[in-house]
Amino acid sequence: MPRPAQGRGPIATTRASARVFRLVLTDGPVRRGELVRRTGLSQPSITKITRAFLDRGYLAEVSPGHGRNGVGGRDVRIGRPSVPLDVRADREFVVGVKVTANELIGVVTDLRAHVRHAARNHLSGHDVADVVGSVAGLVDELRRLEPRFRVRTHALGVSVAGAVDRDRGIARYEPFHGWRDLRLADLLSAETGLPTVVDNDVRALTEAENWFGVGARADSFLLVTVGAGVTGGLVVDGRVRTGAFGVAGELGHVPVDPRGPRCYCGATGCLEAVASEPAIVRRAAELLGEPDLALPDLVRRAQGGDARVRGVFEEAGRAVGRAAAGVVNLLGPEVVVVSADHQAGLALLEPHLRAALHEASYGAAGRAEVVVRLAPFEEWARGAAAVAIARRIGDFTSPPG
Repeated sequence: MPRPAQGRGPIATTRASARVFRLVLTDGPVRRGELVRRTGLSQPSITKITRAFLDRGYLAEVSPGHGRNGVGGRDVRIGRPSVPLDVRADREFVVGVKVTANELIGVVTDLRAHVRHAARNHLSGHDVADVVGSVAGLVDELRRLEPRFRVRTHALGVSVAGAVDRDRGIARYEPFHGWRDLRLADLLSAETGLPTVVDNDVRALTEAENWFGVGARADSFLLVTVGAGVTGGLVVDGRVRTGAFGVAGELGHVPVDPRGPRCYCGATGCLEAVASEPAIVRRAAELLGEPDLALPDLVRRAQGGDARVRGVFEEAGRAVGRAAAGVVNLLGPEVVVVSADHQAGLALLEPHLRAALHEASYGAAGRAEVVVRLAPFEEWARGAAAVAIARRIGDFTSPPG
């Protein structure tokens, strides 16, 4: 028999308190006077809001030299406005799970999305009941790692591929398991006993970057991921944008070569058909006449100086750079974040990506910062956790884009 979802109400109960908590969460330690200046709220309102968080143990007054781990360092001069405030990040924990075709990747994070533990489990089946049961088993496994996880974990975030209605918790279309209009959040919440939020995996990864990555210093950025596919997430004015049809930032299906290969979406020359890992392997196999190649083989050959293989990586890197430049020219993001789950392959793409982005950017748009980083699946699970954190805070600060 399904267990009822257990958990407390949101950490913040008003838009004003959610805004204050998020500022301390992402930028803390912060003094009350700074909160007044940045929120526009009055000093009495800030005092009332922060006092409530202090009383409930979500904030602490800390020494001026206190670091950003959100624990310890509490100042004994309680109530003095000049004392910085910081979030007690270990006041609660959340679990994030990334669902792939054959595997589950799970993490436990604190309220700042710092990963405390991670685990991977193979999926034994693809039926809804199999996947839901496997996610519940992984959640239970992670919560058993430490007693405090069992007691203080109050939310679950799950990310899946495809179209997701986050507000309703419905997987509209999930390509790996063939789900359509599945009320996945309700099923997981009933099975795990945790309030659950489900989101598209790329949007969740973008949300984590927005809250706990470059979004802390940039109001707009483009996220590009290169792996089994090429995908993108877009943040404008501090909000993850999905557009009228839910596909804003879908860089993988921007056409980059009208004479290029056919994409699975039915179009010709999509970026994903040119620059994804399978596309790189397929192109190299055609050039070399070796059908059984894998990406690690190509990386070794490219590192060894094989000009043909290096040319394939150059072609893919330049395609990603040109596509990203189109977004830079159109929307002017401050930062472009490019990530992949294969470090060596990313290193082979990077110089060509940067060069093409710079060449194709118009005027001052070419000054957009480019950040290139590794993003293993644990980072995608962390993205799911970040969405759960946003929901725990009250979801006032992350309206749909």
